[in-house]
Amino acid sequence: MSINCDPRIMRASSSRPLKGEVSIPGDKSISHRSLILGALAIGQTRITGLLEGQDVLDTARAMVGFGAQVEKVEGGEWYVEGVGVGGFAEPETVVDCGNSGTGVRLIMGAMATTPINVTFTGDHSLNSRPMGRVTDPLSKFGVATFGRSKGRLPMTIVGARSPIPIQYTVPVPSAQVKSALLLAGLNVPGDTIITETEKTRDHTERMLSSFGAEIKVEDYSNRRLITLSGYSELKGQNVRVPSDPSSAAFPICAAITIEGSDILVPNITLNETRAGLFTTLIEMGANLSFENEREESGEPVADIRACFSPDLQGIEVPPERAASMIDEYPILAVVAANASGETKMRGVRELRVKESDRIDAMAKGLRSNGVSVDEGEDWWIVKGNGAGSVKGGSTCQTFLDHRIAMSFLILGLSSQKYIDIDDCSPINTSFPNFIQLMRELGANLEARG
Repeated sequence: MSINCDPRIMRASSSRPLKGEVSIPGDKSISHRSLILGALAIGQTRITGLLEGQDVLDTARAMVGFGAQVEKVEGGEWYVEGVGVGGFAEPETVVDCGNSGTGVRLIMGAMATTPINVTFTGDHSLNSRPMGRVTDPLSKFGVATFGRSKGRLPMTIVGARSPIPIQYTVPVPSAQVKSALLLAGLNVPGDTIITETEKTRDHTERMLSSFGAEIKVEDYSNRRLITLSGYSELKGQNVRVPSDPSSAAFPICAAITIEGSDILVPNITLNETRAGLFTTLIEMGANLSFENEREESGEPVADIRACFSPDLQGIEVPPERAASMIDEYPILAVVAANASGETKMRGVRELRVKESDRIDAMAKGLRSNGVSVDEGEDWWIVKGNGAGSVKGGSTCQTFLDHRIAMSFLILGLSSQKYIDIDDCSPINTSFPNFIQLMRELGANLEARG
């Protein structure tokens, strides 16, 4: 894998207009799931467009530890030879998921109803994050967990020997929790029933169906009911991973905040459970258009054109939209800093328990660059003064969080003075060629040692 962000310190300075077409790496959520479901299937799964960021590579390595064969071949395709539902072997070593909360939580679910013992760990950031919201409901299947205080990694999970199906209502919108429980339900007799009060990204449901699982999704006015029948036999598939909308958000938001910019970002999924940011940007007055709309591998996709938008206005983002754009709030805050008026973001408590406390991290960095921010436990308000109004001139902490790092670099491209970030290396976890691609568009990004 090519690493394009080795230096710790990176500086972003006022940039010339961004121009051209930018190819975004594969969607991280779909990449994780394609590897895990490929490992749980019978036969071979062929994956094109897999994101080769460190998070996904850690998941690939974990699947090998559970007995699957995972191989990258010439041309960039990946092949997974699965072991079947319930066929996971006990890994010989600790499973290290690096920085990936998605990876560790989904893998916990995938192995939870197989009678094996697995110890999970990660980097400093992952090991500080709570796992209880996944391990607590997994215990209802008959799983035992032994971790550090407050449900933190390293943690050993003892898979259920006689798992039982569960009915569970997810208390806080979380695709990770829902997906972990559905993966656990594959190796359980009877029906596992999951209820969501707010719809979250549905890649797991779509992919389970395409791999042959018996799954039914029912939408009601106040809830979403997902029923999975256990002991389904999954069969290997050909998976084409669309480009990641969470990664695409960075060049798109850069283009709408940098004067004279006009870029095209092809092959982005417009799955309604992931497209909340684009809806929000359009409501703020962003010049976005969707070209060549089509469907690929069960996902709606389009090419997105983004142009400089000088008259952005602050808005109140509906809290019910949070689940469809939870990873995009840091970069939305950058756009809000370049808009006129207040952008209010509510119902975003989950941001407090991501790779970092993202509300706190963004608030600190924005304030240090002259932007006014108010915050509460599950809300924050960014007060913008229009295009080009951000003063800049400070060094922002990334807290080992890739999205915080990229967001402040984008902010620096339209600020009056430079903005430094203290460590760009976390970017490799999700977008390893981010620096290179942004420079090719015309971004002024400089390694500082």
